[in-house]
Amino acid sequence: MQSRHGTMATERPERYAKQLAGHWAGKGSAGDEDGATVIRFETGQVVRMWPDGAQLRVEASVPEDGDPDRFAQVVKDHLERFGQREQLDVVWAAADSGTGANADDGRDGIRTVPDAFLLGVSTAGHQCEGQNTNSDTWFLEHTTPSVFREPSGRACNSYELWREDIDLVKGMGLDAYRFSVEWARVEPEEGVLDEAALDHYEAMVDRCVELGLAPVVTFNHFTSPHWFAAEGGWLGPRAAELFARYCGWVTDRFGDRIAYAVTLNEPNLPRLLSWLDLPDFVRDLERATLEAASAAAGVERYRAGNVMVPEEMDAIGDGMTAGHRAARAAIKSRRPDLPVGFSIAVVDDRVVGDDASFRDRKRAEVYERWLELAREDDFLGIQNYESRWYDGEGEVAPIPGTAVNGMGSAIEPTSLAGAVHYAHAETGVPILVTEHGMQTADDTERAGFIEPSLAALLAATDDGVPVLGYLHWTLMDNFEWIFGYGAQLGLHEVDRETFERTPKPSAGAYAAIARARRVRS
Repeated sequence: MQSRHGTMATERPERYAKQLAGHWAGKGSAGDEDGATVIRFETGQVVRMWPDGAQLRVEASVPEDGDPDRFAQVVKDHLERFGQREQLDVVWAAADSGTGANADDGRDGIRTVPDAFLLGVSTAGHQCEGQNTNSDTWFLEHTTPSVFREPSGRACNSYELWREDIDLVKGMGLDAYRFSVEWARVEPEEGVLDEAALDHYEAMVDRCVELGLAPVVTFNHFTSPHWFAAEGGWLGPRAAELFARYCGWVTDRFGDRIAYAVTLNEPNLPRLLSWLDLPDFVRDLERATLEAASAAAGVERYRAGNVMVPEEMDAIGDGMTAGHRAARAAIKSRRPDLPVGFSIAVVDDRVVGDDASFRDRKRAEVYERWLELAREDDFLGIQNYESRWYDGEGEVAPIPGTAVNGMGSAIEPTSLAGAVHYAHAETGVPILVTEHGMQTADDTERAGFIEPSLAALLAATDDGVPVLGYLHWTLMDNFEWIFGYGAQLGLHEVDRETFERTPKPSAGAYAAIARARRVRS
């Protein structure tokens, strides 16, 4: 074996050893050997890491026919990403010569964002438009009891301020804007087409095109019409047919001007949330909310797309699968060249140790059916917010002292790249990052998170992953579903009385990347 050695100056060497082990475990095996954390890659490389006082010592080894300097550079890059936030020193030296692993390679640590790679932001109609009164979510917000912390009300008033929002996107130097069309506005009663609503969304598309922004349009971002939910939602026998008819109307009006069509947003989210350790009362309240809504609507079964009971998740998934296929056919019949896909929520699931059984069981339940479906599509939208670690028994909590986001998971800039690698490996289709961000009230965390996340994502393209672009969630703080206005993920804050948008430091950080089209790697 040929080896290169490095050190990271840190008071918490074990933390970074475990993080690297979790990051790479999917490409081999990770475990403890003779006091060191050791990762053995399937391709023959080996990384050994052990604490030495206030340093983490690292040995990167390759077989005799390998390139030790190139592999050492990969290891060094990952160490630097982990330590960048805390400005930790990473020093490398070759074992035999004492020269730096990248001393002569000419790299300047800067990666250029390709011209065809989209940089944009995402929003959703119900979360920012306000007064979506004909929707199922609005109805659930006003039942008693309700799992929603508070009603959405006027949200960010974006149905009126849409032009200002699009201008904010352009002003940041971005080139794509993802937004949703609200089915409940387009078809407030079954079979009744609201031309004014279609005019509204067409104007949004035209404004994007005018400003050079690629319109990425979501046809269903969780919310559906009240009348659709009263028929059983995605459990209804006509669900796929009704959804396809609506998608056809939208495509007829402005499908010739949009860049990507996203039929469904995160149809796997309820199943993913079932793997989180949520209190029993949350599950009970979801059930009580649906029962109250059914009674209030005078129907046997009132069902929505993002509030589900466990025993119906598979059947609703079947309905959504049929709905996606029918919608895709309707869209493609009108515009065959329009890329069509859907988005799913993907956690970067990592393994600690050599037992991946728990992680793999989660993946089978949460992602498998949707990854199989995506193989039929032009692209897959990936929405990632975190990494989580698992051993053979269950989830492994972050190491004490680890910086965490508002979801309680470790702040991990490489999580997006990990999720994208996994999704592409399973589907073989191009990936569009339709959401990525951080829930936190501390915007300095968000501002420092975007660049290393993008650098890791772009590095994934070196491995042959076709990534179409990156759409950050979200343009502004908005209505975050059952959490109401308590969760903050926006690049702009919004005054709840005047609806004035004020940029946060993270907006400036992202805008600087977009204008320069470069990130530090």
